[in-house]
Amino acid sequence: MTQKGGQETGRDLAQTAAQAMHPEQDLRSLLFVPADAPQRLMRAVQSGADAIILDLEDMVAPEHKPKARAAAAEFLRDRSRSDDGPRIVVRVNGLETGMMDADLDAIMPASPYGIMLPKSRSGMDVQHLAAKLAVHEAQYDLRDGSTLILPLVTESGAAVFGLSTYPRSSHRLAGLAWGVEDLCADIGAEDARNENGDWSAPFALVRNLTLFAAAAAIVPAIDTVFRDFGDRNGLRQEAVRAQADGFSAKMAIHPDQVETINQIFTPRGEMLARAQAIVAAFSAHADARHVSIEGRLYDRTHLARARRTIARAARF
Repeated sequence: MTQKGGQETGRDLAQTAAQAMHPEQDLRSLLFVPADAPQRLMRAVQSGADAIILDLEDMVAPEHKPKARAAAAEFLRDRSRSDDGPRIVVRVNGLETGMMDADLDAIMPASPYGIMLPKSRSGMDVQHLAAKLAVHEAQYDLRDGSTLILPLVTESGAAVFGLSTYPRSSHRLAGLAWGVEDLCADIGAEDARNENGDWSAPFALVRNLTLFAAAAAIVPAIDTVFRDFGDRNGLRQEAVRAQADGFSAKMAIHPDQVETINQIFTPRGEMLARAQAIVAAFSAHADARHVSIEGRLYDRTHLARARRTIARAARF
């Protein structure tokens, strides 16, 4: 509900505050790359991805973990928090593996942009990781809260029931991402897609719940990877659906996917024109609670969204 006098709703103000806290969370593409593959790392940097996810988890064999940690730390020292190039996120091993502390010991001195938390079960896991990060930031004289957290929130059946716990879990929370492969294994599904290539009912449900959970937490929802990296048309169709449904970004597993993802998640054309028209209409009627454009009614919730769309277009 819009308040009188043209003021924005409490939710609008909360969204503005969250974006002011982490304006850099506005990403379109996040590209996975194993931390122990230097040639792939260099190609990832050149891909145009907004963020690179250095993987210490599933893409790295257990015997290669120490090498991957050292490579990730070296890469971070060269690239992290640079004004140019992609943001660097590190996917560490999960809390229950006993390997996370070794991961953080290796990479935190090099100040990563963020940590991807795999197999997160609830906001309590985010809080657990946040406490670890606070200790490392103090130890290495990093700004408190500077390391963001991006959890993968649907990698088990139990995790789906924790989706409601992420709001207010941590000021470090930079988004919610959903995953498929581990969830398939956990529930015993043979495939996540039906004969038409669409998400089957259980996975469509989980996808949608992630979107709602991110909205409740006032953070971006990040769509899962499209594994058939040779199918550019399929990737485009899935990215278009994700963007239309409200996802802000999509993860990638191959550099060739990045250009398509960036294109889809950059506001342009009709979407940008509509946002500009909404802002212009409210500017012309500063005290209005609603405006009408071409027979359609828009309120100040639409105005807040239109402003974000214009800002996102300008950013990219």
